[in-house]
Amino acid sequence: MSSKAAALNPALASGARGLTDLDDLELVNRSKSNDPDAFSELVRRHQHIVYNVAYRYMRDNALAEDMAQEAFLKAYRLLKGFRGDCSFSTWMYRVTCSVCLTELSRRKRRGEVELGPQHLSQLAEEPTYTGDMPEIIRRCVGKLPDRYSKIITLYYLKGISYDEIAEVMDIPMGTLKTWMFRARKQLRTVVEKELPSDARA
Repeated sequence: MSSKAAALNPALASGARGLTDLDDLELVNRSKSNDPDAFSELVRRHQHIVYNVAYRYMRDNALAEDMAQEAFLKAYRLLKGFRGDCSFSTWMYRVTCSVCLTELSRRKRRGEVELGPQHLSQLAEEPTYTGDMPEIIRRCVGKLPDRYSKIITLYYLKGISYDEIAEVMDIPMGTLKTWMFRARKQLRTVVEKELPSDARA
């Protein structure tokens, strides 16, 4: 990763010596006791996977770096709540996903997240209409309930798998499939209302 992640702690530049033999949980406990080198070692170990997860969501190197840095900063703030019920890497994965989802939601509200033409046939099922469908669908996705717009954006725009979406949103696979079915149905209804009358036929 870039020097941005290293900026979290200067120890990243040279590595946190004497801590490399400790497991993640021991490093977490030391970090909770205000040992900055211990958290630097956690960052060093997990920075590449955190960046890769962020990139899958953001699809942009600079944004992925920003989200990775924000994920570690958030993890540091929340570290006292980590009880070891799961591995640190799994917890870090969830924190990263949460940070990325929050940013994507902000961008959606600002109109910066758009669906490309390659998704139109799957979403709108309106192949005969040649108007500004990307803009229409983007606007319509924003009108869906938050959980529906989120899964539509993640699956169709970001290419996130069902398994990962279910993990991030902490819902059973059956629930996700039900939500996706309802989301597509609602989206088609909303899109139809947005289309010109001659295109609805």
